[in-house]
Amino acid sequence: MTAVRRVLESQRFILGEEVEALERDIARLVGARHAVGCASGSDAIMLAIASVIPERGATPLAGSPGSLPAAHRSDAPEVVTVPFTFFASAGSVVHAGARPRFVDIQPDIYGMDPVQMASAIGPRTVAVLPVHLFGQPCDIDEIIAAAGHVPVVEDAAQAIGAMYAGLARPSGAGPRSAGTMGRAGCLSFFPTKNLGGAGDGGMVLTSDDSLAERLFKLRVHGGLRMYQHESVGWNSRLDEIQAAILRVKLPRLASWSQARAARAAAYDALFQESGLVARGLVTTPVSKPDRTHIFHQYVIRVPREAKAGGRDALRAHLSSLGIASGVYYPVPLHLQPCFRSLGHARGDFPVSERAAEEVLALPIYPELGSDQQALVVRGIAEHFGLP
Repeated sequence: MTAVRRVLESQRFILGEEVEALERDIARLVGARHAVGCASGSDAIMLAIASVIPERGATPLAGSPGSLPAAHRSDAPEVVTVPFTFFASAGSVVHAGARPRFVDIQPDIYGMDPVQMASAIGPRTVAVLPVHLFGQPCDIDEIIAAAGHVPVVEDAAQAIGAMYAGLARPSGAGPRSAGTMGRAGCLSFFPTKNLGGAGDGGMVLTSDDSLAERLFKLRVHGGLRMYQHESVGWNSRLDEIQAAILRVKLPRLASWSQARAARAAAYDALFQESGLVARGLVTTPVSKPDRTHIFHQYVIRVPREAKAGGRDALRAHLSSLGIASGVYYPVPLHLQPCFRSLGHARGDFPVSERAAEEVLALPIYPELGSDQQALVVRGIAEHFGLP
């Protein structure tokens, strides 16, 4: 409240000292040269993709609002991304003037499959957009290597503070933050994120000076000086009040992430003790040893072959006990009506489709109590008839 009052008294509400300070603080935290605040995580992806398209000699395609622009044009710029993610990952590609080209995910950590990604790159590819889903970095070194000269833009909206070493890193090379390994990385400050504001907000990370300059221009109608527009940009500015709130919360981020990881470890132990994992009724999240998982979500899987009606029946049972859960995400993007013109059908991306049928996110947040976690796991065991 003190920070909000400071902004109200200043009467500077858009792109002022609070935003500049937050940009410096986050750039320093993650090890990027630049951090560009914007209106949302969705806009962060849109601005980043729009910034790299001209480098590939492509022309963004204009379309009517809410439509997929010129999806079947042979000269349409393409961005390789995944169908198992939040809609903004692909929707923002469209708003940037390109079209998504989907490739499937890996079944264990839900990240982009580097092999399939490499085969999807073609002459119209302007960027690769992998997603660090649920708070764990994907196999980003392999993706960057396979992308070659094609710029990689990381969707790190769920992974601020997650670290990645990579098993093939040179000796002595330290881990890197999610969002800093490609040409650009995108963050979200949506209220439910690990670092959430009191409304929308986003940020693009980059250590490329020329790319940062384009981003700073694009977020303010394409120009840094008032009434001087070098390109047609957007109105995508981070509010001062949001930045002030985020600056208060930022010093607590590391302890919150540690608390989430501790709750995840407690869940793992409870599931092992329950017998649910041994009987193949539930699988718990995979955490790879060369990276940190900040557990934006704790996502179990209920194999569709399991007894008692699968994931949806389990979710209904938990709801009857007053236990909330979430499905992220129930419909893969290639099966969404708005992407029908891309020509995909069920079965095209089987790993994503199976994940959409099986995943279930359980309550996880820094203040979650051990008794509450035990109640969650007991409820799941009860559903499957275990003592």
